[in-house]
Amino acid sequence: MTKFIAIRLLQFPLILAIIYLVTFLLAWVAPGSPFELSDRSLDPLAKQRLEREFHADSAVSFLAYYPLKILTQGDFGPSLVQKGWSVNKILFTAVPISVTLGMLALAIALAGGVAIGTLAAVKRGGVFDALSLSIGLVGVSLPSFVVAGLLLVVFCVFFKWFPIGGWGTLGHMVLPSVALSLLPMAYIARLTRVSMLDTLGADYVRTARAKGSSRQTVIWKHCLRNAFLPVLSYLGPAAAATLTGSFVVEKVFNIPGLGQHLVNSVLNRDQTMILATVMIYSVFLLAFNLLVDVAYAWVDPRIDVTAKV
Repeated sequence: MTKFIAIRLLQFPLILAIIYLVTFLLAWVAPGSPFELSDRSLDPLAKQRLEREFHADSAVSFLAYYPLKILTQGDFGPSLVQKGWSVNKILFTAVPISVTLGMLALAIALAGGVAIGTLAAVKRGGVFDALSLSIGLVGVSLPSFVVAGLLLVVFCVFFKWFPIGGWGTLGHMVLPSVALSLLPMAYIARLTRVSMLDTLGADYVRTARAKGSSRQTVIWKHCLRNAFLPVLSYLGPAAAATLTGSFVVEKVFNIPGLGQHLVNSVLNRDQTMILATVMIYSVFLLAFNLLVDVAYAWVDPRIDVTAKV
């Protein structure tokens, strides 16, 4: 296992380097300039001076300066649009907000999806089975920004139970996390239900019942542990998707998280900020996928993630 983790960690720099280069090329060829955002046209000499100052006068100059600065100093450089702000300073304030929101949404999705999926499988054709199907249809069909808008109108404008936007209290976290959790909850509920239906008919379940184990123990201890494996494989991409997908919800609820900075950087052609946010999201995705692979061996010791054909 140690060798497996070490190999995966050694692959990270190469993967991140490729992601950085591809993202830079896409951001560089996009039309527009971060130095010409106002209605007034910028003097060509002033524009050239700014481009040289921020090493944005050519792709070669950009790649010769910023990647080396990241590797040696851990500094993503200054924001090309938000004057006087470094990208690191923006990330320092925004990343904890997005991580908190994403982890809370994933916790809601995991707890609700596993519970509803398990009960739907145990009580097929009942209320929980119908609830599982309804959550699956709604969660997959409605985009997160539609759910966020509906929650905002109903609970913030109509009932006024929660603050309309912003960040800082528990009330600010509830609706955005619920809006973010609906899609992964739908997938987790359906995966759990299907996997539990297959597990409930296994021979070891009948053996456990024959030995006198209670129904609750068999379901929640023996069956769920094996039925959880498909859900576990989904958690890695789901965790990263919850964090990366939060930018729409953050925009709706006016949350100063990383997602809102990503949207603004793309609109403003702020290349340094675009690259920084994409790299942060990429690190999350790689890390969560590695954690899922390691967790496989913990949930089911029979699985050997290092096995070769």
